[in-house]
Amino acid sequence: MASRATPRGIFYGWFVLAASFFALFVSMGSRNTFGVFILPMTEEFSWDRTTISTVVFIGTLVNGVTQPFLGRLYDRYGGRVVISLSLLILGAATMLLSMTNNFWFLLGIYGFVTSTATSGVSLVTIHALLSKWFREKRSLALSMATAGTSAGGLLLAPLAASLIEAANWRVTWLVLGGIVIFLALPVVLFIVRDSPEQVGELPDGEAEPGQSSSSARTAASASKGPLEADYWLDAFRSKPIWQLSGAYFVCGVTTIIISTHFVPFAQDRGVSPQMAASAFGLMMGLNAVGVVVIGFLSTKFSRKKLLGTVYFVRFLAYMMLIFGPNAIGVWGFAALAGLSWIATPPLTTSLTADIYGLKNIGTLNGISTFSHQIGGSISVLLAGVLYDRVSSLEIPLGFTSLTLVGYEVPFLLAGLTLLGATLASYSVKESRYSARYQPIRTTPAVASSADGD
Repeated sequence: MASRATPRGIFYGWFVLAASFFALFVSMGSRNTFGVFILPMTEEFSWDRTTISTVVFIGTLVNGVTQPFLGRLYDRYGGRVVISLSLLILGAATMLLSMTNNFWFLLGIYGFVTSTATSGVSLVTIHALLSKWFREKRSLALSMATAGTSAGGLLLAPLAASLIEAANWRVTWLVLGGIVIFLALPVVLFIVRDSPEQVGELPDGEAEPGQSSSSARTAASASKGPLEADYWLDAFRSKPIWQLSGAYFVCGVTTIIISTHFVPFAQDRGVSPQMAASAFGLMMGLNAVGVVVIGFLSTKFSRKKLLGTVYFVRFLAYMMLIFGPNAIGVWGFAALAGLSWIATPPLTTSLTADIYGLKNIGTLNGISTFSHQIGGSISVLLAGVLYDRVSSLEIPLGFTSLTLVGYEVPFLLAGLTLLGATLASYSVKESRYSARYQPIRTTPAVASSADGD
């Protein structure tokens, strides 16, 4: 790919970031609108909630399983190719959903095709792409792109609901698929490039190669971390990837359960459906705020400490929901959980890139996201089973006891796992392994395979 000048001296990475934000806005936004289709589709086909929930469960599993494979394809072929093809397939499959006439068709298209395509235009590939464009501002850039997932749900879900009311659900699937193909796909094809070198730049917009600025020399000579290796399997011989992936598993456990079960939980607490939906909307809005704030903070502070703090804040949110007064607990949870919901992905990716380098970042991101989705699938299913089969649970506490009913049991179990994620994040030896803290050298460092963690 021939290099080209960036207009008016603006770092081209900011254009790639904008395109990445829009790709996530459209892809994740269109996928996250599925909830508004549940009622009209179940009414037309006389399905029960278990039937259509099975499609979501399978789709989440497929999305998780395919993340490492799409990440590997990214490492081999680059982001522009993988993201563009994924958008094309996602858009076409979304339009095909308008032709749904039975359960198996919906399961095949949504549960398998769109779920796989979404893996190719997800935080796995987008974060891997942006990690090559940004070094010092990496967490900030990843956070800004991640905000697109929240913004997409905020805007496209109401749009889909309005279209269903004005026309029908079949037309709405066609419109959403058209947005993917005719808006997001051209933006990615026209703007996205796989690395700064393709446009004659260095990460973070430092001076172009050949210039003698000290910042350019620093960027070119930055040391590798001691765990950076040529093959992705080598990463699993050290502890940080297990610590980060384990914490990300908990992230899945404690976020996907919210998207599925929070509103009925709030209603069981006596909160009106309108207030429960408003609290959920507050969470979605605060998602974008929390992830951008954490992005700014991560340029100045330890990323592992920020990640551990985010998990602990989410733990406090769960405790407030379970033990706080009904309305106060619901709104307090919405605020704290919203601020911490999507703040973890950019920090997890940044730490992975800092410690293991960029050569296999797509594969490693995919494996971490696989653990996230598996955790989420388990929590969604377990919450439903516990709600149906465990009407109440009494926990002895010395001279008294605590009685949990309904959703309180699975939500308490999910919340307690966040203590493990907090400890796992804080225990990552960032200053020892991250390239961010290595001394600048003029010759490449030899990667060490020793763990010593």
